[in-house]
Order: sequence, then structure tokens, then C-alpha cells
Amino acid sequence: MKKVLILSLLVLFLLNIGEASRQTFVQQVRYSTYESYTRVVVDLKGSIEYSENRISNPDRLFFDLKDCVLSSEVKTSFPIHDGILNKVRLAQYNRNTVRVVLDLQQLKKYSAFKLEDPSRLVIDIYPVKENNVRFERLKKRKMIENKNLNKIRTIVIDPGHGGKDPGAIGPRGLREKDITLYVGKKLGTILKAKYKVNIIYTRDKDIFVPLNDRTEIANSKKSDLFLSIHVNASKKRNARGIETYFLNWTNNREAMRVAARENKISVSKMRKVQDGLQMILHDFARNNKRDESMRLAHSVQNSMVTTLKKDYTEIEDLGVKYALFYVLVGAEMPSILAEISFISNREEEKRLSRSNYKNKIAEAIANGVDAYISESTLIVENNGEIQPRG
Repeated sequence: MKKVLILSLLVLFLLNIGEASRQTFVQQVRYSTYESYTRVVVDLKGSIEYSENRISNPDRLFFDLKDCVLSSEVKTSFPIHDGILNKVRLAQYNRNTVRVVLDLQQLKKYSAFKLEDPSRLVIDIYPVKENNVRFERLKKRKMIENKNLNKIRTIVIDPGHGGKDPGAIGPRGLREKDITLYVGKKLGTILKAKYKVNIIYTRDKDIFVPLNDRTEIANSKKSDLFLSIHVNASKKRNARGIETYFLNWTNNREAMRVAARENKISVSKMRKVQDGLQMILHDFARNNKRDESMRLAHSVQNSMVTTLKKDYTEIEDLGVKYALFYVLVGAEMPSILAEISFISNREEEKRLSRSNYKNKIAEAIANGVDAYISESTLIVENNGEIQPRG
């Protein structure tokens, strides 16, 4: 009888250990308030599945994180009062569920999506009343303004990957994170020296920065432009060329493949996340950031291709494309992601290992930024609407 009891207790103990090992822990909650939305980030240890709902009296959103427990040191209440959110609250709703509650002041729409490595849930809350201060200021102008680089104050440069995340690795072992850091810093040096703009890097050394943190840096610094630098890769070893992306919904499989690789998720998961963010992407288009990002992407793409073709053969222009890149979600300024060559192609990897090639890419991106801003003349029509020309 004792043996049976001991065996039963042992089995129960092992089952509890197994259950504990599957559980995810909420490590912390943080938030940031920007001109057009508030972002809440739930940092996790482990992956989650979650459900969401909205209830009234008082108006609030809640997210139930399944197979999840609160770490003992987590703060469980955050007063915010920023005109969008009153408070964020957390509680251990039951043994295996953590409930995250957002007490609302006003809500027009929201988006929620999961990011991995590190694992976190990102919730963006958009208010009923639009609060795009920069756009409203432009609507009140009664004259033509020719914007050039000396009117741009801050540019955020985002060298992709870094630290524990090497990005794509070439046949000879060249790492994406090293190339993007070199090109990003070179680009910043050129823009700062030539045009006297304030340059901020999401990273200026070999460290890991989560994807959503990169956009938050740009928003918090009130950046005028956001430039994310990456290197492409493909299972097809002969794939080569240059392409530039802006944020938008897409059903193009190749564009989704590139975005999924940079987001570090599968293409099938990309489709699900993208479908859930359609409303936010539509708003991105409506408030003109998509159009400005598209023009910036074309300017940078044309400059890179034209510049490199002067000195190198077989520079393939893959064009301007769009896809859901997490690093661009939530950006409050024109933003692009440049894939500057294929590290998986032996010849292009060899070029990427040389300073001359990387320097030319940085110079070309800088020239593309210059061309974009110099050609951006905003015209106020009689009806008060702003239309881009250039």
C-alpha cells in the first residue's frame, strides 16, 4: 500500500513539474504614449496563446493569457491617464490564466500581436479623436513649403538584428548583423556630416534590440524618418539583387517570405497576424504615412540601383515592395526597410565583405533620402487638403 501511495505521489510530482515547465511567466508590463496611439507591452518568459474581449460600464479591454502565471515581482497596476488609457491592471485570474485589463478613456480601434525571441504581447490602442499633431500643423499652412534636408531634424537608423540574433549567415560565414551595423553607422556619419541632421541609432554596437523597441525609439525621439537596414537571403543560391520595402498588407508570397524571415516567424503565422492587423494597416494608408513611405522607398531604391550599377555588374533591381514588417508597425513617421543584397549569394556575400561596396550602399541610401526630401513639396489646395507632389 505504501509503495502504491509513494508511486502515486511521485507521478503527481512529475506531472506538476511537467505542467510548470510548460507554463509561461509574465515578467513585466511597460507602456509608451505617442502622438497617435498608446502601446502596452507584456514581456513574457515562454510562448502564449490568448483570448481577448471588450466590456463596458466601465469601458475596458481584457486579454486572458493561457497557461501563464504572474512572476512574484511583477507590478500589477499602472495608472496612465494619457487621454487614451486610464490604467493597466494584471491579476492571476485562475491557476493557469493571467488576465491583463486595459481601463479605457477612449478607443477607436486596437491591435494585438505576439512577438518572439524575446516573447511578448504588444497591444496598440488608437483613440477616437485623431491626434496627429504634425499633420494638423501642415493642414493650417497657407503657403507652399519646399522641404529639404536642413528642415529635417532627426533620422533614426536601424541596423537590423544584433547580439544573440545574427540574422542571415552567408556560405562563407558572413553575418547579417555585422553588415547592417557597418552600413547603418556609415549612413549615419554621412547624413550627419553632410546635412547636419541629428542621427539616432537603434543600436550602435553588437547588442540585441527587440523589434518593437526599435520603432518605439523612433517614436519617442520624434524622428522625422525611420530607416531599417537589412540583408536578404534565399534558399535559391542564385537569388540576387536589391529591394526596398514599406509597411502594407500583401498577399505576395515572396514579400511575405522576406517579412516572415525578418520577423522570425513562419509564413503561415505571418498570414494570421497580417489578417488581424488589417484595420491598423488601413489607417496607416489613410493618414498618408503609407504614401510618404512608398515615395521614400522608391527614392532610396532608385539611388541604390543607379549608384551600384556604375561600378558593379549584375545589380538586379527587385523594385519597391510592401509587407508586414514588425519593425515598421507603429512608426509615426515615413519608414522603410532596405534589403541591400543577398548574403546567400556567394558573389554578393563577397561584395558585402568589402568596405568599398558597403560604403557605396550607405552613400546611395543617403542620396536617396536627400532626393526624397528635396522633392517633397506639399501643396495646400483651396479645399484645405494636402497633396504630395514629386
